[in-house]
Amino acid sequence: MPPKKRIFHRKRVCRFCTDSEMIIDYKDAKVLRNFVTERGKIIPRRIFGTCATHQRQVCEAIKRARQIALLPYSGNTPRG
Repeated sequence: MPPKKRIFHRKRVCRFCTDSEMIIDYKDAKVLRNFVTERGKIIPRRIFGTCATHQRQVCEAIKRARQIALLPYSGNTPRG
């Protein structure tokens, strides 16, 4: 019987914790667009790898940016 292959999973590191230059701001829609899917959903932290503190700040910033129309609530879905 052949030995089982070990799967190596790299630990995801929060990009905001490692890079202190990067700040979360609701006015910076270009950065916040990375955390939203093309359908307009916020990407969860288990997929993107942000820590809980920064994920809460990202969610709050995305919701504020949506409120003042910097980000759309939904993605570009074709009609018809």
